[in-house]
Amino acid sequence: MDRQLAAFLGFTAILVLTPGATTAVVVRNVLDGGRRGGIAAASGAALANSTYALVAALGLAAAFARAPLAYALLRYGGAAYLAYLGIRGLTGAWGERPPIVPGALESRGARGTASTTRTGVRQGLAANLLNPPIATFYFTVVPSFLPPGGLAQRRFFLYAAVHVSMAFGCHCAWAVALGTLRNVWAHPAARRTLETATGAALLALAWRVAR
Repeated sequence: MDRQLAAFLGFTAILVLTPGATTAVVVRNVLDGGRRGGIAAASGAALANSTYALVAALGLAAAFARAPLAYALLRYGGAAYLAYLGIRGLTGAWGERPPIVPGALESRGARGTASTTRTGVRQGLAANLLNPPIATFYFTVVPSFLPPGGLAQRRFFLYAAVHVSMAFGCHCAWAVALGTLRNVWAHPAARRTLETATGAALLALAWRVAR
């Protein structure tokens, strides 16, 4: 393994293991739709990462960098979306809701399952497409690890595949772990605490993105 690849692997591992906006969205969907909802959100986030990788590979990053308005719209749009999810989480935590019993999420039928999957994919996709750090990662960080010469493009696709795979695996691990503990957070007090913490984290991340 060459030095640049090793450095990229180490950097990416730290990046994906650090909880951020996508992790909060995955947790939010586990609370709403169980393990399936969390994995759906992770899949949407992976699709967004792949989209940014493709945009960068096509050489469109330079055009984006020359359009400050586009970056501003991305930043404020992302902040607004995270704030929306955060407020929605806090409202759900402290609003009136029917009691949740263990296993209820798994027994809602095909229609509920399809709705859970669509919502998760949509939220994961939007959260990462509107996440400026993801754009920055593919437009500026990944190229800084590329070797000079003709191997750069091939190496870029390798790096993109590494990041997408590692991030997807990490987010799925969050979904599976939290979904396994559904008997714990099914209790109203535990669920309210986790929903409040997740909502507050999303609002804090929205503020950070908008600054």
